[in-house]
Amino acid sequence: MDYSIVFESVLLIGLMILVGVILSYLNPLNEHNKQTYSMIIVNVAMPCIVLSSIFKVDINQEMLRNILIVFILSLAINLFGIGIGGLLVTLCSPGNAFRREISLLSGLGNTGFIGIPLCATLLGPEGAMYAAIFDAGMDMVIWTVGVMILQKSKSFSLSSMKSMLNMPTVAIVLGLSFAFANYHPHHIFVSLTNQLAALASPLAMFYIGLLIMSITKSQFLSAKSKIFIPAAIKLVVLPLVVFALIKMMEMDRLLSETLLIQAMMPALTLAPILFGKYGANDKLGAITTIITTIISMISIPLFLFILTKFHYL
Repeated sequence: MDYSIVFESVLLIGLMILVGVILSYLNPLNEHNKQTYSMIIVNVAMPCIVLSSIFKVDINQEMLRNILIVFILSLAINLFGIGIGGLLVTLCSPGNAFRREISLLSGLGNTGFIGIPLCATLLGPEGAMYAAIFDAGMDMVIWTVGVMILQKSKSFSLSSMKSMLNMPTVAIVLGLSFAFANYHPHHIFVSLTNQLAALASPLAMFYIGLLIMSITKSQFLSAKSKIFIPAAIKLVVLPLVVFALIKMMEMDRLLSETLLIQAMMPALTLAPILFGKYGANDKLGAITTIITTIISMISIPLFLFILTKFHYL
């Protein structure tokens, strides 16, 4: 992996977040434009980056096997993060009122908004496709185990299952169906998906920048003591666990790098929206997302630099 490309990509992400911060002074984030940003990112930009990536690669038998491996490992990695987060908060702070939120923030990463565009830049279309599969696995965890935890329930409802039918997931199923059928869409449609896919990373980073400026100092101070566990697990523990896992399994290099990059992602950007929907602490979700995103601007290139320097990648 070319370390200079990693540094430039993360630097670009940081600059785009800065643009979002500047935009917040011109038009402060409110519920209306928050929903508008989320709608465009989730329903337009993300599906297009998935389709654009799939259209650029030829699916073969080995890739089908890799897709299955990535999906299964995504489920395992996300569930492990949630489990270890829940265990640590129980041991370190018994009776913590925010155990549900901390558990989910420890396992669920920003594998869609940041992970897929970053993998597309660093690893190309095939890497982006595997990153999208990883994100689909995380979506499944969110709308099954995640919803059960937030609802304090041992089962999930039909409405939770319907929530899994989001546009990025539909795009994955549709794109892979086209690939399996050896169907190549008209070049105009391919060009459209390519151009709309380019919206994903800037809009997502603008959204995070706007989110940063929506948090007050008092909200930050009240939540900062609860951030350590999810930040440590998400940015340090999970990458180390995944690194050990891929070394033991001796995976294909592209597959290994995709899994590792996705494991390094900061906390889920949609956490405040998800928490708000189910009556959890949405401010804690927003603050953890913001802090881990800022830290990841340093931790991702540093981690990859160390692995590259010692020829582990």
